[in-house]
Amino acid sequence: MLGPVLLAASRSDRMRRLVSRTPLTRPVVDRFVAGDALSGALDAVQALTADGIDVTLDHLGEDITDAAQARANRDAYLALLDALGHKGLGKRAEVSVKLSAFGQSLPGGHDLASAGARRVAEAAAEIGTTVTLDMEDHTTVDSTLAILADLRRDFPSTGAVLQAYLFRTEDDARALAVEGSRVRLVKGAYKEPASVAYQGKDDVDLAYARALGILMAGDGYPMIGSHDPRMIELALQLADKHDRTPDTYEFQMLYGIRDGEQHRLAAEGHRIRAYVPYGADWYGYFMRRLAERPANLAFFLRSFTTRH
Repeated sequence: MLGPVLLAASRSDRMRRLVSRTPLTRPVVDRFVAGDALSGALDAVQALTADGIDVTLDHLGEDITDAAQARANRDAYLALLDALGHKGLGKRAEVSVKLSAFGQSLPGGHDLASAGARRVAEAAAEIGTTVTLDMEDHTTVDSTLAILADLRRDFPSTGAVLQAYLFRTEDDARALAVEGSRVRLVKGAYKEPASVAYQGKDDVDLAYARALGILMAGDGYPMIGSHDPRMIELALQLADKHDRTPDTYEFQMLYGIRDGEQHRLAAEGHRIRAYVPYGADWYGYFMRRLAERPANLAFFLRSFTTRH
């Protein structure tokens, strides 16, 4: 019941101000976000990679209102990639980009976002890494997949994200389950209408399993974005069924969530990648994390009743 309320709150300026200004929020945010600045993100990358966990980095900044902010977000990624290159972390860390942060929703935003993503893809290639285009609400899917197709002509390792709860996702998974394609499959974390997305948890889980089956049977590189033990076990069963070796797929989990499971999978020889967000514009991301799992919300609420 609280999930839809929290997803609606993630778009509320009033709630943004309230939550952001509450002093006790910060320690909870720090569980899910690797600081406001680049230095915190780099510290997280070095700690995780030392433990055998690869990283994808997301500079938070999705709620923008003009092209100058879009260019500033692009430049933040260029600075991030430059820092990763200087530290020799290009082989262990890629970047994830929300195209809304690059201006996708602005007038003329498709071209603006495409140009920004291309510049970041060029910088990523220069240090031996790549980019994954995050997926946002259903109105952006066609634009995002069109930008993906354009980028993959020159940067074929550019990754995509598919959200299982959208009705269209199985068709998109079939289209992307091709050689060289990298696809992160997630359940979905935006408030979507019943006309385009499954609403019940069981229906979403079944949709995830079907899309995962398509990707694991295909010729691409699936990235299993889930903390659900059932989906992790299903992925392992499908890998065995389709004779996939550990270097032909990976698990992805969010920074700060199920850390023990991340380390367990890495210790067993599976490739695991942590999704590490950082930046001052953390509110929307943070609220979606609370909406996804009751345990996250309980952790947040306890911070208001427990003095640290």
